Amino acid sequence: MGLVIAVSGLPAAGKGEFAAILSSNGIPVRSMGDMVRAEVKSRGIPEAPHIFGEVATQMRAEHGDDVLAHRLTDAVDELLNNNSIVLIEGLRGVAEREVFSDHWGDNFLIVAITASKQLRFERVQSRARSEDGDLSDLEKRDERETGWGLDVILREADISFSNESNLEELESTVSAWLNTL
Repeated sequence: MGLVIAVSGLPAAGKGEFAAILSSNGIPVRSMGDMVRAEVKSRGIPEAPHIFGEVATQMRAEHGDDVLAHRLTDAVDELLNNNSIVLIEGLRGVAEREVFSDHWGDNFLIVAITASKQLRFERVQSRARSEDGDLSDLEKRDERETGWGLDVILREADISFSNESNLEELESTVSAWLNTL
């Protein structure tokens, strides 16, 4: 069985950049955030900064905190048939981690990406995604995701990368790490 890596981090810490680096190295990526964005679209809800968090919270309330993880495991297993490594982008909760850990055991690894709140807010302002808003919106997202256990995930990750510099430094650090796998 191949290796499943889940990347975790607060909003705008650099999970997407980490995923892009792995993708450019031929590693398939499945995004938990994309699953929420697809759910918002399927419900026909107009996109706004607070909507994505509300829908993610509703999904967890209706189907359990591990709903996204359960929906994702089969797709990742399918990718493992032809790939030695698969990345899950956007692990945010302890319940999700437990599903993945139980499912893949020692073949599951968590990577944390960290960055300061100020730098993350600057990134939010520059990327202009529909789920991004002002500093208050970022702080609400941090609080909501920490409530799902993101702080525990980040603290207990198997490996952590600080993303306080530029993209080239992150690419260099992550690529060197990938070469050790």
